[in-house]
Amino acid sequence: MLGMKAGILYILSACVALNSGAAMANWQYSGEYTYDMSYYDNGGRTAVSLRGGASYAMSGMKNNANSIVYALCINDNGEFDFPTADGCPSGYTYAGTGNLSSLGLSDLSGLNFSAGVSLGWIMPNHPQWRLEIGWDTFSDVDYNKTPLFSGNMQLSGGYTLANLTVGGVQSTVSSDVISAMAFYDFFDGLYKPLHQMIPYIGIGVGYGDTKTVMSLFDPTGDLSQFEDLTNFGQLENNVIHFYRATTNTTNIVGIGALGISYGLSDKFFIDFGARVFYLPRVKYQLVNSDASRRLDWFSAKNLIYANVMLGIRFEF
Repeated sequence: MLGMKAGILYILSACVALNSGAAMANWQYSGEYTYDMSYYDNGGRTAVSLRGGASYAMSGMKNNANSIVYALCINDNGEFDFPTADGCPSGYTYAGTGNLSSLGLSDLSGLNFSAGVSLGWIMPNHPQWRLEIGWDTFSDVDYNKTPLFSGNMQLSGGYTLANLTVGGVQSTVSSDVISAMAFYDFFDGLYKPLHQMIPYIGIGVGYGDTKTVMSLFDPTGDLSQFEDLTNFGQLENNVIHFYRATTNTTNIVGIGALGISYGLSDKFFIDFGARVFYLPRVKYQLVNSDASRRLDWFSAKNLIYANVMLGIRFEF
C-alpha cells in the first residue's frame, strides 16, 4: 500500500512538472495561437499575373471599295481607256462599268509582340477554377502591298479587264483587349502541388479596340480618275496624294488558352501558355483632311492573334 501511494505521488509530481514546463514555454513566447479550431483554409486565393511574349497575326482581307465604279471605253485593239467629259475618246466605244470591289487582296500575316496583366480569383472549395479579368496588348503588324488590289474586272458590257492592278498601301494594325476568362487547373486537392507541372485550359470573351493606320497611294493613276476620291487627299499633277488615315474598330473577342504552370512556392508560379484571340472584322478607311468623312476601303476578316507567352503569377 505504501509503495502504491509512493507511485501515485510520483506520477502526480511528473504531471505538475510537465504542466509547469508548458506554462513556462507559453510565457516565454508571444502567446499567439499556433492552431485555431475555427479556421479552415478553403483554397480560395487572389491571383495577379504578368506575361509577355511573341504573337502571330493572320487574317483574310476583304475589298470594301464598292463605291468606286469604273466606266471604260474600248477600241478595236482591245485597249481600255477612261471616258472624258465628252464621252469616249476617238476610236473607242463604250465598254460598260465594273466595280473596284471585285478585285482581290493578299492576306495579312506577320509576327509582333504581346503583353498582358490579369487580376484573378481562385474559387473557394474549388481551387482548380480561376476567374480572371485581364488586359492584353498587341504591337503593330505591317500590311504593305503594291499593288493593293489585283485581278480581273467584269464589265457590264460583257468585256473583261484582265490582270488589273490598282493602288498600293503601307499600313499597320494593333490591338488592345479587355477580357474575362475562366481557367481550369488540372490537379487534385485544395492546394496546388509544388515543383511539378500543372496543365490548364481556359476560355473567355473580351472587348477589343483595334487601330489601323493606313497610307494609300496611287502608282498607276487609276484612282486619281475618280473625283470623289479627291476629298481624301490632295491632287497634284493629276495624282491624288491620300491623307494618312487612322481608324479604330471595336469587336467582341473570343479567346481560348492552354498552358502549364510550375509552383516555386505556394504563392509564386511560373506560367508558360498559349492564347488565341479572334476578332471578326477590322476596318481600314480613307479620311478627309479633318476626319469628318470616312470611306471604307478594305478590312481584315476573321483576324486571329496566336501568341505564346512566359509569365509569372502570384497567389495570396
